[in-house]
Amino acid sequence: MFDTTVNLFVAGFIGSPQMNFLKASLQRSGDAYSVSLLGVTLPLNPDQNAVLARKNAGDQEVVLGIRPEHTAVLFDNRENAIECTISVNEMMGSELHLHLTSKNNDSIIVRLPTVDLTREQRESLSFGNKLFITFPAKVMQLFDPETEKSLING
Repeated sequence: MFDTTVNLFVAGFIGSPQMNFLKASLQRSGDAYSVSLLGVTLPLNPDQNAVLARKNAGDQEVVLGIRPEHTAVLFDNRENAIECTISVNEMMGSELHLHLTSKNNDSIIVRLPTVDLTREQRESLSFGNKLFITFPAKVMQLFDPETEKSLING
């Protein structure tokens, strides 16, 4: 249920910190789908494509759900990287909880293990600094904004 939630309520209820929810657009090109949000386009994986094609999903607005621990942190700008500003950095033992703000003022929480961070990377994670993130397709969850049901797991 943690990785395959069926609706927004369940997705937001399970996990701590709770799942991030972002407005996005689902786009279809043949049998391939991608999600556009915050100025980037992220392709979905073959399994997600197959489910959406089977449902004959078309271009539509969606809510993208991503868990804080599933967000990939990048320390440089890359293709399809979302630029954010660090608002809060909370040390939580062996991980950091980073509270980020996107260019659209969306709040995004990231759980980042500290074990593989270099000293330079840790020092760069302070208030007001820029950081880049992305979301691996296999962990993105998509919800219909009207029905709040999962488009992939429902």
